[in-house]
Amino acid sequence: MDDPYWFGQIAAANALSDVYAMGGEPKTAMNLVAFPVKEMDLSILRLILEGGIEKMKEAGVVLVGGHSVEDSELKYGLSVTGFVHPDRVLVKGGMRPGDRLILTKPLGTGVINTAIKADMAGPELTDRVTRLMAELNRDAARVMTEFPVHACTDITGFGLLGHLAEMITGSGFGIMLRAGDVPIMPEAIEFAGYGLLPAGAFKNKEFRQSMVESPPGLDSLMVDLFFDPQTSGGLLIAIGEEHADRLLDSLIDKGVTQSRIIGEVIDRAGEKIFITPS
Repeated sequence: MDDPYWFGQIAAANALSDVYAMGGEPKTAMNLVAFPVKEMDLSILRLILEGGIEKMKEAGVVLVGGHSVEDSELKYGLSVTGFVHPDRVLVKGGMRPGDRLILTKPLGTGVINTAIKADMAGPELTDRVTRLMAELNRDAARVMTEFPVHACTDITGFGLLGHLAEMITGSGFGIMLRAGDVPIMPEAIEFAGYGLLPAGAFKNKEFRQSMVESPPGLDSLMVDLFFDPQTSGGLLIAIGEEHADRLLDSLIDKGVTQSRIIGEVIDRAGEKIFITPS
């Protein structure tokens, strides 16, 4: 992301997402900045901070300070504090057999960002993926807290399969993931076919491939996309089958329109993720 204002927006949305994923409401934040003052003009930093502040305002979060250092590489993020009742804290674990899995944003931002760096993505697509990454998970989180959700995480650098692997590690359960139901930006599929996969996708695959099983006929490209590292991705929610359709309908009614039920938790030993075509 070359636009410093949107860089700040996306970084802030990404940081706030951790609180939303735990069922909380972010309230305060501190800026964390590393900036190469000898190589970059301070106007760039100003725009980054403006973008971050605007996103915090949108989230109803108060900036209470921050810390900055000179560094050879630009870095910007937030330390966020939020509120949640102790009995309603959501964690990655806690899934139960039969739970349905709901994903609230489409995959593909890693691939498309790689295409942007290669000057292969047009302005309309660049704008669309930028706004997707800057979109808060606030509305999805607020809807989610009205239901008896068992577990939740947000999809970021480890990709969908990496975060699913985290959720089942130590549980004894498995995941049945329906590839045809996973929302993916169509351009990401096209660019991945050209080989425009980020290095992080291969690292994720190397680390978690042993936990993933897919049928021989499934396009390997889809598996690679499920390992695509996301920037400020959606929430991944585990909820009982009897509540899943109502939660999905509520998410869509509240504007989280790309939400989909993508699979379920299965009572099968081995802590594996089984991918089926549909």
